[in-house]
Amino acid sequence: MNFKERDREHLWHPLTQHKLHPEHLPIVSAKGVWLYDEEGKKYIDGIASWYTCMYGHSHPQIISRVKQQLDILDQVVFSGFTHPPAIELSEKLMAVLPSTMAKIFFSDNGSTSVDVAIKMSLQYYFNQGQKKKRIIAFENAFHGDTFGAMSVSGLSVYNGPFEDFLLTVDRLEVPDENNLSAVLDNFKAVLDTGEVAAFIYEPLVQGAAAMHMYRPDHLEMLLQMAQEADVLTIADEVMTGFGKTGMNFASEYMISQPDMMCLSKSLTAGVAPMALTCCSQKVYDAFYDDEIGKGFFHGHTYSANPLACTAAIAGLDLLGSEEIQSNIKRIHNRHLEFAQRIKDHDKVKQTRVTGVIFALDLDITMDRYGKLRDQLYSFFMEKGVFLRPLGNTIYTLPPYVITDGELDLIYQVMEQSLEII
Repeated sequence: MNFKERDREHLWHPLTQHKLHPEHLPIVSAKGVWLYDEEGKKYIDGIASWYTCMYGHSHPQIISRVKQQLDILDQVVFSGFTHPPAIELSEKLMAVLPSTMAKIFFSDNGSTSVDVAIKMSLQYYFNQGQKKKRIIAFENAFHGDTFGAMSVSGLSVYNGPFEDFLLTVDRLEVPDENNLSAVLDNFKAVLDTGEVAAFIYEPLVQGAAAMHMYRPDHLEMLLQMAQEADVLTIADEVMTGFGKTGMNFASEYMISQPDMMCLSKSLTAGVAPMALTCCSQKVYDAFYDDEIGKGFFHGHTYSANPLACTAAIAGLDLLGSEEIQSNIKRIHNRHLEFAQRIKDHDKVKQTRVTGVIFALDLDITMDRYGKLRDQLYSFFMEKGVFLRPLGNTIYTLPPYVITDGELDLIYQVMEQSLEII
């Protein structure tokens, strides 16, 4: 049997109705921005493999350091033990994280980092004898697939069968120029109940909501209100973190900084699964007590895996380099040029850019995972570009190492796709 036949025997893929999509393309190697299939055809990874491989695939600086670490320490329990890569990573992170961050809690992925933040926020008040059980989240948010993360997410395409089992969450419209006054009023009304533990948000860009973008000054208003009401703020930077919005973190665009941050995806440069929930000293102090029950009893077997920590350290070194920072600015400017060129096309409803994220909305109604979307996906792959349309939104979030020529190929294929709609 070939790879495709062997895959069908036992594997169940994410976000897939296997009766409609029985075959999956075997990718056998990757280097830089390129993915290679079993027949040797190559594809530009236009979304950095779900926003993880931001320094390209198999970056030599990252791989060499992980290989060295593999000979020293591969894995050790992080309860009762610590190790140099975790310590070094914490020190490097504190140098770039917002000044409100003081402590780092390890887990496995973006969803678990959100679950940890939700549990921390609820126990924060419980430990102080306060009953605050409500959480505020944006409409159309996506924070992950575990039950806590699903609860604060707002996309029924993912959560539909489970909605009767989720935490109770107050939904808030994402603010814009048209609804700002109403959003602020609604937010205040919920805050005034005195029952809200946390406000969780994806700062500036809602990824799964088709790269919906909103203004920093609007979010700043909400953050100020939450903090004045003694409500913890949780920035889910799983997608936006580590340079994608032009800053190291999207939270840097605001004056008010979060009480907690959720980080994953490009944290380890796509080399290994790992996530962090970072918090302020104020949050940590609510758990620091002579009473053992006030501790945070949550743990993951692979917390702070030394190999993942080493990959993250190498990734941070690259992120801070002059080359990568220059590339981020270059990609942003190229996106702006392309947006300007294509925005008046009769098939384009809207374009938008934040950092290295470019998105365009087609002037057509489409199902998120419908037939036309699948036709677009197939067209891109035939042209050698891996993009995953979100309904009628076509977007790219390429690795920082992409060249101008490779970007031109993405833009060219996007433009060509408008002619098949």
